[in-house]
Formats: sequence, structure tokens, C-alpha cells
Amino acid sequence: MSFDNVCKILAEKYPVDFVRWLIGEESTDITVLKTELSLEPIRADSVIFIQAGNRILHIEFQTLTKSNPAIPFRMLDYYVRLKRLYKCTVTQVVIFLQETDDEIAFTEEYQEESTIHRYRTVRMWEQNSSLFLGNSALLPLASLCQTDSPQELLSQVAQEVARIADRETRQNAAAYTEILAGLRFEKGFIRQLLSEDIMQESVIYQDILQKGEERGEQKEALKYTLRLLNRRFGEIDSSIIESVKLLSTEKLEALGEEFFSFSNLSDLLVWLDQNTSS
Repeated sequence: MSFDNVCKILAEKYPVDFVRWLIGEESTDITVLKTELSLEPIRADSVIFIQAGNRILHIEFQTLTKSNPAIPFRMLDYYVRLKRLYKCTVTQVVIFLQETDDEIAFTEEYQEESTIHRYRTVRMWEQNSSLFLGNSALLPLASLCQTDSPQELLSQVAQEVARIADRETRQNAAAYTEILAGLRFEKGFIRQLLSEDIMQESVIYQDILQKGEERGEQKEALKYTLRLLNRRFGEIDSSIIESVKLLSTEKLEALGEEFFSFSNLSDLLVWLDQNTSS
């Protein structure tokens, strides 16, 4: 399944959320339209049309900037066809998924002599992750958002996925996230974070830490920390265990926040060296 097609599936499943995000409207009168238009058929897996009241929201998801015909002309072509067929307001948004400096990702109009047609572009790497982390419908896109620490962001996404109560919805969200995160991360690391056991343990871990801080139960926080470390890195040397045991509840919480940014055991050792010597 392509990256673009995953986004189309999300928009089809959660059109209300995409309308709210992209045009800021709350509407229950929403219909997902067919993607084939009259005249010479043009169709792409990455295109979706959503009718919200008397407006068509045309979303085009793009991983690459190159296309035939070029994106600006294609947006004009779609606009004319949609306007002719539905005779209502048409809002067009191109969502670029993978970071690029190609000028097409920053272009918002088609221009030729006296013809000018404008549309919007959304670059996922410029988006604030808070909107996506707080919405299970948009959550799979969160790993592509703006961040100073991509690994920490993916960790947050995994924890939010784990909190989804419905098992099927949670598994689908994990699958969509795994595919889209592939634009930014190695597959092995993604699967490691999105393992259901690891995600659930992470959520439990955070809850235990919070309760541990309230009740002073450092022992419970320590137990779950060691359990997570064993799941992630396998059997751990006793010297590492002793170093972890020396950590305060506050330090254990800090370790929990940094945990998923560790690529290997040596990252953990560096962190412990820096945090047990102070």
C-alpha cells in the first residue's frame, strides 16, 4: 500500500476530521464523492473529494513533487471539472507528505498568460504535531510533523495509538502509522516502537510513574522500567540494573521520556552515565 493511498483511506474513513482540519468547518452534512470525473477520466489513488454542505473539498496527497501532468495544471483541471459537475464552491489542498525543498511543494497557483488558478499547499513537516496527536483520526500523520526530535515524536505517537480503546481501531492506526512513518524512519525501529506489547507497556509505565510520584512508590516505577528495558534490549547486565536502581522517581520519569529515542544499548549507557554521576 502506497503512502498516498493510506492518506486517502484515512480521509475516506474520517472525512469530518479532515474537513475540520483543512477548512475549519464543523459539518455533519458530509459525503465522500467518487474520484472519477466526466470527460476523459483522470484518476489517482491519492485524490479524494469530500462534499461538505455547498462546498467540495478536494484533497491531493503527494509523496513526490513530480507528476504528469504537473501538479499546478492538474489542480486547475480538477477545479474546472468539479465546478462544472457540482456547481458549488471548490476548495483545493495539496498535502505534501515527505520533506523536500522542491519549489513545487511551495507553489500554490497555476499561471499562464491571463489564467491564474490558486490552491493551498500543506507541508506536513511544517505542521504542529499537537493537533494530530490529540485526534485518533489524524494520528497516523503525526510522525511526519515538525519536531526537533523525530524519535521522541514517534514515541509519542506510539503511546497515543496504545491508548485507543477499540482493538480494531488501534491495530488499524498502528498499521497506518507504520506505513507513513516509513517516510522518516527505519522499518525496524518503527516496528519496535509500534509493537502492541511495547505500546501497552509504555502507557502502563507512564501511569505507574504518575502514581509513584503521588505515593512515593519508586519501587513500582523501577519494576516497570526494568521490564521495559528487558523487552527492548533483551537480558541486561547486572551493572546496568544496579545503575537504574539508583535512579530517583524523577530520574526514572526522565528515563521514560528518553527511552524510545535510544537506538541501541550504548545510548542507554551514555544516558545513565550522565544521570547517575550528577
